[in-house]
Amino acid sequence: MSDTKTRPAPKAAIVLTPGAEKRVADLMTKAPDDAIGVKLSTPRRGCSGLAYSVDYVTEEAKFDEKIETPGGIFYIDGASVLYLIGSTMDWVEDDFTAGFVFENPNAKGACGCGESFMV
Repeated sequence: MSDTKTRPAPKAAIVLTPGAEKRVADLMTKAPDDAIGVKLSTPRRGCSGLAYSVDYVTEEAKFDEKIETPGGIFYIDGASVLYLIGSTMDWVEDDFTAGFVFENPNAKGACGCGESFMV
């Protein structure tokens, strides 16, 4: 009899919808040669304090969360994970705009233009 307990694999901090996964795949087909994936971070910006930023990444940082998608690796900045736990990331396109949309249960408010949020 073993004293070892099994635990389920940890869940990712955020959920990517199929639309977001497809957009990551599209971005990776156009990525610079040295890009290893796409990374989400929450830099301090805007009138509410934090913004969502999605950029190519050329090296894996020690504390980044790594999510493997069918179209490429999606990273979450280690310093941003706490602001994003439980979020859903989607890609939305219509006649007027196209962009990633975030449903973030940690956000306590957002600016009027939707560019930044606060926790």
